[in-house]
Amino acid sequence: MPTAILIVAAGKGERAGLSPPKQYAALLGRPMLRRAIQAFEGRRDSFIQVMIGPGQEAEYAAATVGLDLPAPAVGGATRQESVRRGLEALAAAKPQFVLIHDAARPLVSPRLIDDVIAALEAGADAAIPLLSVADTLRKQENGKWITVPREELRRAQTPQGFRFAAILKAHRDHAAREVTDDMALAELAGLKIAAVPGEETNMKVTNAEDFAMAEALLSARLGETRSGSGYDVHRFIPGDHLWLCGVKIPHDRALEGHSDADAGLHALTDAILGAIGDGDIGQHFPTTDERWRGAPSWKFLDHAASLVRARGGAIVHCDVTIICERPKIAAHRDAMRARIAEILGLDVSRISVKATTTEGLGFTGRGEGLEAQAIATVRLP
Repeated sequence: MPTAILIVAAGKGERAGLSPPKQYAALLGRPMLRRAIQAFEGRRDSFIQVMIGPGQEAEYAAATVGLDLPAPAVGGATRQESVRRGLEALAAAKPQFVLIHDAARPLVSPRLIDDVIAALEAGADAAIPLLSVADTLRKQENGKWITVPREELRRAQTPQGFRFAAILKAHRDHAAREVTDDMALAELAGLKIAAVPGEETNMKVTNAEDFAMAEALLSARLGETRSGSGYDVHRFIPGDHLWLCGVKIPHDRALEGHSDADAGLHALTDAILGAIGDGDIGQHFPTTDERWRGAPSWKFLDHAASLVRARGGAIVHCDVTIICERPKIAAHRDAMRARIAEILGLDVSRISVKATTTEGLGFTGRGEGLEAQAIATVRLP
């Protein structure tokens, strides 16, 4: 195993003002940590280890569901301590190289990763991506503002690459020294450091404004916009509740179906499948399969969303319309939007749920059942 990837996600994300911490917040429908991990996935002879903060196990599990990863290691009070703990966790595997990357840089490109590894393979002990400084810099000195020459200044990024044994020793030898990144420890240890060109798009997502910029950059990488539509109908049967858009609603009747008969989620699942040209809900979850008898429909929607992610795409908007005389939907609309957003990992502002009646006409007007329509908008590479 020549190269280990150590992704540092142990921070509290306080500057972003988010709860849970920013590394678990969604970027265009996918947790930022997941995007950072997937930037390194599929690399031959590599091994990914993630550092998380104490008490973040549940958030980590939700963000990485379906990914083939070892158990996360728990970090310390500082980034430096978290990295050292991560290196110690990797020591038994004895990798030749290690790339240390911040989860807050989810837009790193394959080209930059390759460049860092290539510098190590060429003989460097350490490799760091650097960017020149374009802005004029000033500092205050003795109450006056003076210009700082920028020609020799560079901005450092991650991933920073190292020969594993060398950076582990540097962390052990200088554990008492407080530094801002691992390259500072490499300097203290006298390692041979190479620079590679950084990327402006490899931004560090720190505050709320950065999230908007990062989503814009991600959207620019997704060149094709597609829309899909879905439709579902279920009849009423005796009962005391029904499921709509993932919400349990008390009612004097239930909906008949092989699963939980959630027409709203069924229609939305079909809309997403239609947007990516991958059949319909009946093909993926046939009523002849007893595994899906009584199944919660959120599983169907989650599956459709996973197919979008597998294609490198993102769901950007969903619109569901419920058509019935009763139950009345208005009191449950916000809960429905929140539940759909939770299932898809989207901000609730990207989810619309509406309701209407047929003014007493047709089977819905007669109270024999209800129907749902949905439209989903997807961006694909």
